[in-house]
Amino acid sequence: MLYIKALHIIFIVTWFSGMFYIVRLFIYNTEANEKGEPDRSILMPQFNIMIRRLWMGITWPSAVLTLIFGPLMWYKLMGDHFYMTDWLTIKLGFVVGLYAYHYSLHVIYAQQAKGIFKYTSNQLRIWNEVATIFLIAIIMLAVVKQGMSLVYGLLGLVLIIILLMSAIKIYKNIRGKSK
Repeated sequence: MLYIKALHIIFIVTWFSGMFYIVRLFIYNTEANEKGEPDRSILMPQFNIMIRRLWMGITWPSAVLTLIFGPLMWYKLMGDHFYMTDWLTIKLGFVVGLYAYHYSLHVIYAQQAKGIFKYTSNQLRIWNEVATIFLIAIIMLAVVKQGMSLVYGLLGLVLIIILLMSAIKIYKNIRGKSK
């Protein structure tokens, strides 16, 4: 059981690492696309290689293995006594949302692979923080469980979202001034 739990945690960590870094690479690739030559033709092929290797070699396999070891751990823990607690139901709701977010990153991956850049680097910076929100919500629910008030948990999450969006706005203003 502990080996399954350890593998589940390892693949969660590598999956999140991949999701955090892939969006950074999307940002760099988007900014490289806006550069003139020869920078554009030098940077973009390199970013495309990095993006493909990260997405297909680390992030996708980690997402699949997380999906295998999570339910396996749950089954080993519950045995024949299957039940859902309130915190687990909410956590699994966030996990479903996380897989939807993962799919949205795959859409961006496919678009950029075709040379389609629908989002600005600032929009991608904002989208990058969605993974942070999921990470905080899922970890808090997994660790604190029933000890967390739903109201305080949601208020805390809203506060974190406000702080993240404020930090992005401040970064954009600082970056705008330095140009």
